[in-house]
Amino acid sequence: MYPKYKKFYSLLKVKKIDLSEVPDEMFSQKLLDDGFAIRPTEGKVYAPFNGTVEMIFDTYHAIGLKSDTGTELLIHIGIDTVNLKKQGFVPKVQAGDTIKVGDLLMEFDIDQIKKSGYSIETPIVVTNGREFRIVE
Repeated sequence: MYPKYKKFYSLLKVKKIDLSEVPDEMFSQKLLDDGFAIRPTEGKVYAPFNGTVEMIFDTYHAIGLKSDTGTELLIHIGIDTVNLKKQGFVPKVQAGDTIKVGDLLMEFDIDQIKKSGYSIETPIVVTNGREFRIVE
């Protein structure tokens, strides 16, 4: 029933946590779909697969990707970081760009996020997750 297993590569240097541990009900209750969360140890996001940048939020705190095999990911850097309004985020790609595994997508300032009072926990959501099964 599910498509052939596809491997994604690490988005960031991270510690993986369960999505239910994210202090935002939109993610912890899986209202956007299934996924996982991470605690980044480096302020860089890399492409986990070959595909396309579908969108970058105007505030740069989140990026949407689509793989060549159809998987759609939302990478939401931190919790409530929309309130930073671009501060501490530097996109390295733009919507419509073609990406390859390992391409640098975004840089962000972990210290600035923390000093501003926001969590750096980063939800990664497969937004078309009903078409896939998430396994480790």
